[in-house]
Amino acid sequence: MVTATSTSPARRNHASRSPWFHVVMVPFTILWLAPILFVVLVALRNFDDIAARGLGALPASLSLDGFAGALADGRVGRALVNSAIVTVFTVVASLALASAAAYALSRFHVPLRRTILLVMLAGNLLPPQILLIPVSRITQDLGIYDTLTALVIVQVGFGLGFYTFVLHGFMRSLPGEIFEAALLDGSGPARTFWSIVLPLCRPALAALTALATTWIFNDLIWAMTVLRTEAQFPVTAALLNLQGGFSNSWNVIAAGSLVAAVPTAIVFFVFQKQFVSGLLVGSNK
Repeated sequence: MVTATSTSPARRNHASRSPWFHVVMVPFTILWLAPILFVVLVALRNFDDIAARGLGALPASLSLDGFAGALADGRVGRALVNSAIVTVFTVVASLALASAAAYALSRFHVPLRRTILLVMLAGNLLPPQILLIPVSRITQDLGIYDTLTALVIVQVGFGLGFYTFVLHGFMRSLPGEIFEAALLDGSGPARTFWSIVLPLCRPALAALTALATTWIFNDLIWAMTVLRTEAQFPVTAALLNLQGGFSNSWNVIAAGSLVAAVPTAIVFFVFQKQFVSGLLVGSNK
C-alpha cells in the first residue's frame, strides 16, 4: 500500500531556519549596511579628526558637532518643511486620484480600458531626462515655475499612472459578491467606493504611501527642473547647497543627510505592518 507523504510543519520550520541561509545573507547584509554605517561614523566625527586622519579612519572620539552645524544652518530646516509640504500634498492627491481612477477602470465598463492602463503604465517607462526641458517650459508657460505647486503637480502627474495600475490590479481581485451585496443593500457607486473599497484596499494604499513618500521626499531631479529659488528647495536640493557651503566639513554634510533620512524612515516604520501585508497580497492565490 502506497501512502502519500507530506512535509510536517516542524520539518519545514527547521528547513527555513537552516544556518546556511544566514551564512549566505550575512555578507549581503553587511554590504547593504556598510554605506549607512560609514555615513553615521563620518557624522559623529569632528572636523579636526577628519582633516587630520581622513574620511576612512575610525573616529578617535564621538562628537555631535556635525549635527549641530547642519541644524544650525537654516536652509536644512526650511528645506525639510518644503519637502514635507510637497510630500504630503503629493501623496494625498496622487492616491486619491489613483483610487478613483482604479475603481472606475476595474468596476465599470470604460471604453478602451486596457489601452488607458497601458498608456498610463508606459508613461512611467519614459526616462525622465528626456522630459526635463519640456516640463520646465510647461511650468513657465503656466506661470507656476519656481513654486512648490509646480513640484506637486509634476510629482502627481508622473506617479499617477503607476499608482493607478497597482490599485487597479488590487481592486480587480476583490470578490464580486461584495459589490453584489452592496448593490442589494442600496449602496450607490460612491458609497460603495468610500465605505467598502477603500477600507479593503488599506494594505495596498499603505504600501503605496510608504513607497511614494520615499520616492517624493528623496526626489532631486524634478526639484532642480521646476525650482530655482533656494527658499523653495526641498531637502535633497538643499543638501547640494550645503555641500557647497561646507565643502570640507564632511561631518556636517553626513549629518544633514542622516537628518533628511529620518522622516522617510519614520513613515516606513509606521506603515511597516501594512506595507508587508500589501506586498504579500495575492501571494497565496
